[in-house]
Amino acid sequence: MSFRWVYSTPDNEEAVSALQQELGIPEKVAHLLALRGIDSYDRAKTYFRPSLSCIHDPFLMMDMDAATERLAKAIRNRERVLVYGDYDVDGTTAASVMYLFLKEFGVEVDFYIPHRFKEGYGINPEGIRHAAESRADLIVSVDCGITAIEEAKRAREQGIELIICDHHNVGRAIPDAVAVLDPKREDCSYPFDGLSGAGVGFKLVQGTVHKLGLSKKVAFKFLDLVAISIASDIVPMVDENRILMREGLKQINSDPRIGLKALADLINLSIGSVSTSNIVFSVGPRINAAGRMGDASKAVRLLIAETAAEARARAHELESINIARRDEDSQTMEEAKTIVDEQYDLDKISSMVLHNPDWHLGVIGIVASRLVEAYGRPAIMLSTVDGKIKGSARSIEGFDIYEAFKECEDLLEQFGGHKYAAGLTIAEENYEAFCERINKIASERLTEQDFKPELSIDCDLDLSNVSMRFWKLLSQFEPFGPGNLRPIFVSRDVRVVGVPTIVGSGHLKMKVAQNGSGAFDVIGFNMHEYLPVIRNEKDQKMNIAYSLEENNWNGRRTLQLRLRDVQLRGENP
Repeated sequence: MSFRWVYSTPDNEEAVSALQQELGIPEKVAHLLALRGIDSYDRAKTYFRPSLSCIHDPFLMMDMDAATERLAKAIRNRERVLVYGDYDVDGTTAASVMYLFLKEFGVEVDFYIPHRFKEGYGINPEGIRHAAESRADLIVSVDCGITAIEEAKRAREQGIELIICDHHNVGRAIPDAVAVLDPKREDCSYPFDGLSGAGVGFKLVQGTVHKLGLSKKVAFKFLDLVAISIASDIVPMVDENRILMREGLKQINSDPRIGLKALADLINLSIGSVSTSNIVFSVGPRINAAGRMGDASKAVRLLIAETAAEARARAHELESINIARRDEDSQTMEEAKTIVDEQYDLDKISSMVLHNPDWHLGVIGIVASRLVEAYGRPAIMLSTVDGKIKGSARSIEGFDIYEAFKECEDLLEQFGGHKYAAGLTIAEENYEAFCERINKIASERLTEQDFKPELSIDCDLDLSNVSMRFWKLLSQFEPFGPGNLRPIFVSRDVRVVGVPTIVGSGHLKMKVAQNGSGAFDVIGFNMHEYLPVIRNEKDQKMNIAYSLEENNWNGRRTLQLRLRDVQLRGENP
């Protein structure tokens, strides 16, 4: 897919030259800092040297004093506590953090993760019933609960107290609980509202450790799990998250817990060099697979495993589930693309609504995302469960899918989500009317320009300026994520060196040089369609958009360009 290239500009352009002089860094590096709001020496120092001493006081969060007091009481009295999580990576890591923390102090603790298809998201009556049957004194919810108004009442009626730790948007009211921790509460003055669900749970652990008069290090031992949640839940990689992510990666790479070590060994992930990308693309999907296919408790059991033998068995179990998930995913994607190619005229439609009653509910969200990437249009994937049409939607820049669903509210039984991703339930008799209306809304709001996605460019870069010193400075921008994305550069009039080829499953591989620079390896994942045009391009010069990465092969370190887009002569993205 070709992109519109849009160059980012710093809010404070004057800071670029000042940073360049004060820090003694190349102009391009100073420009990258300014783009990220780093406009002074002190801010740059904090950015390059983030420390746990800079994380926020947990007691700045509304209700933290009440929450820590109640949890400390449960620890002192060895009460029965049920940790109630969610079925995605954030929810399972959050549940594992809280479970392991309480277990360490001898609390009689258990965890509960609702079944994705039988119960759905959040605290539900079945979970409250389980807590009552297990005679729990206290429920601690993590990554869910902020909208559980009725469920909080039900728990109270059962004589069970409730602490809620969540990071989602607040609904019409706050549940009546002992404490409700959510930095997105309007009455909460916590300095950073971008924490993951596990991050909010960690703040409760951090505050409880303080309440018990223990060393701060007691809480820090769970940062590996918090890091996995931050990377996988796509929360902003700024402020406190960036510090927690950085420290969590250090722990994963130096002293991983048994379950993570077993999973890494199984998938040939080298401990010592695990990155945010490894978590996003390798570790996270395997943890997530259990919930996508139904039972996320299997992921928690890996993360809380107590012996190497148990960890290996749990890791193999998750890998088997992930293989099944991938097979389901591939088959569904093939079927969905066939429907689009045979039944849709992309010149005439602005959105895609696809329904197959046999599609697996756990993978259609992933497939919807891939359809958006492939066709540049909002995609709604639907299946049928117990006579109800249910599904997931993904959208593009310029089209708020949640707001569009609100305009179809009279046709929907349930819906929720945000601008780019949402879920919905439709009665079968309303399906045709829904398709007609959502397509009408999309056609009225989207133009041809919207179907060509933007690629945000940090700056132009001459390949002659790319060196190991430049890379060393750039690598200090990590960990990357939303709000601190990996920089994307453009090099113009680059020349192909040698013959481009295809490797693996449709990946473009070539070498390029520019203005007398050395030749750089280029890899373009799933960009095989560019091969014919690049080979036929006159004098083989082009503009390329890419990110830089280090390639380690047999102990030899080289820099590689990861291709994001190509502009041939005469094109103007």
